Amino acid sequence: MILGVHVSGAGKIYQTLDIAHGLGCNTMQIFTRSPQAWRNGAKLNPGDIAEFKLRRKKFKIDPVFIHISYLINLASPEARLYHGSIQAYIEDIQEAEKLGADYIVTHMGSHKETSEDAGIKRLIVAINKILEKTQGSKVNILLENTSGSGSWLGYNFYHQQKILKGIVDKSRVGLCLDTAHAYLAGYDLATAAGLKKLLDEIEEMVGLKLIKLIHLNDAAGELGCHHDRHDHIGQGHIGLAGMKRIINHPKLKKIPLILETPKTAIDSDEKNLALVRKIRIK
Repeated sequence: MILGVHVSGAGKIYQTLDIAHGLGCNTMQIFTRSPQAWRNGAKLNPGDIAEFKLRRKKFKIDPVFIHISYLINLASPEARLYHGSIQAYIEDIQEAEKLGADYIVTHMGSHKETSEDAGIKRLIVAINKILEKTQGSKVNILLENTSGSGSWLGYNFYHQQKILKGIVDKSRVGLCLDTAHAYLAGYDLATAAGLKKLLDEIEEMVGLKLIKLIHLNDAAGELGCHHDRHDHIGQGHIGLAGMKRIINHPKLKKIPLILETPKTAIDSDEKNLALVRKIRIK
């Protein structure tokens, strides 16, 4: 099982690998900068990058996922934010390349009450530009499904289908499936029938082979409420049986799992990871 958590980026970036290794993880997700601030010219220290690569190899953490900043909005109708987001995304991919990271995970942006189609069109243009400007990079982009709050795109896999159809170079684009987001968007992952319906829809719309990462989170909200709130494994509305069904599904079993569960106590990650390992059928 390829299992990890989102690790806090406080301190030196290479220290995230120590935390992941200490939790027994063989993969991890990080922010390379504050998710609530623009880069403003700040760059990672070359020495820190070198140490990151050394420790990653030592601890055998593979793959490495980087989550994009929450400020980036590639579907925004606001010209300054839109073009700034594209440039920031390009810089993040370039930095991820230096780190040797494998994937950048991104929400698909908010259309800001214009229209979903207009937001999708802007997103397609943005991703095509980003891919063109980072041509030759080994860093892939993963589009993450959302809970559908506000005017955020990605709560329905028709969105991903339409986006992928518009991308010129599809070789570096895949999907991240967030279980809590799917449930909160209305896919009943607490039941076998609901999980089957979701997987059938993804297969029909885009193909399950494009899922390169699962954000394994229980849902703190009610089915279809669209409020993005994660819960501890087995303590939310998906429940332990639902989570067990997901991680043991034959079509999902080989996909890396990253937990973004609440860190309400110092040992929260440890307990959630232990429970996932316990319910995994070998």
